[in-house]
Amino acid sequence: MRIADPATPVSLAEVRQLFFDLDDAPALLLAVSGGPDSTALMVLAARWAKSLRRKPKLVAVTVDHGLRPESKAEAQAVALLARRLGVTHRTLRWTGAKPKAGLPRAARDARYRLLAQAAVKAGARHILTAHTLDDQAETVMIRMMRGSGITGLAAMGRTSPVPGGGGVDCRLVRPLLDLPKLRLIATLTAADIGYADDPTNRDATFTRARLRQLMPVLAGEGLGAGRLALLARRLRRADRAIEAAVDRAMAGLGLPEDETGGRRGPVRFALDAGAFIALPAEVGLRLVGRLVARVGLEGPVELAKLEAMVAALDAAQNTGSRFRRSLAGAIVTFVMDRKRQNGQITVERAPPRRQTGIKSLTKGRVGAARGRKKR
Repeated sequence: MRIADPATPVSLAEVRQLFFDLDDAPALLLAVSGGPDSTALMVLAARWAKSLRRKPKLVAVTVDHGLRPESKAEAQAVALLARRLGVTHRTLRWTGAKPKAGLPRAARDARYRLLAQAAVKAGARHILTAHTLDDQAETVMIRMMRGSGITGLAAMGRTSPVPGGGGVDCRLVRPLLDLPKLRLIATLTAADIGYADDPTNRDATFTRARLRQLMPVLAGEGLGAGRLALLARRLRRADRAIEAAVDRAMAGLGLPEDETGGRRGPVRFALDAGAFIALPAEVGLRLVGRLVARVGLEGPVELAKLEAMVAALDAAQNTGSRFRRSLAGAIVTFVMDRKRQNGQITVERAPPRRQTGIKSLTKGRVGAARGRKKR
């Protein structure tokens, strides 16, 4: 979509483009905090729905994290605006103890969990969030700082699974990802619609807030939000091409596709070492990562650890040495058959870890426990 002047409100023609792939959705859940971006999302979604002959049910959900005294009033303001726009509104609260460390991530996880639950109740298979071009640029910068690979630097796509959605059958949609924040503010200003100002967005305690202060300087050097978002789009295109190459490599090596989410499928894979080492480095790396993720039960595979393991595996193949290493709940082994001058790589599920005794018990209490009769 062509980007207009930053001070130009979003037109109805653009609105139809923003939601072009959602015309047939019976219900849509909108994540609306009350800030300018999410408020604009609700306003634009309402305008789009009004222009349709067959209108989807719009349900706006505000998650009150209970972290600021203003949050309750902000949720009430969203509810009032939603009523004016003809949008159903619900407020959900994040209850329970809040962690002192990693609070932003914990709040984000809680938000998506509550949104996914609300989507199920509303009969919606899409959760719309108000991520903007500026958010995309900040995400690229943060992932650069963390040393992410191509997949990470591709940042956010228009659609993606719901993080921590617990297997809920719905997807995130980011209709505003190509729009700068200033255009959303201009849209609200033109409609005389107010919005909340969250001071934590300027709190230098958080990485994203510090990056926002740097962005004008980077833009002055030619590295603005548009350029960073363009980089993300190009890397996403490259990422898809590499993933397709991994699909072909998997098929060529006779490895089955993952049809079970990696939980009930095979717990051991074997592949020809010669065929593996002939693969392009990035393809081979991702292939091993896929297999480890499928047989292991310890969550996502860290890129740096995967790179280190595959480098060691390559070295073992070059020297014909036996190799065995564990990663993310999987064990990768390389064994050379010197008679046939061939080798085999296996990726299998690691055995369960042994349970250690309760260290807090004193020797006397342990002895007493051992001496008890079974009942």
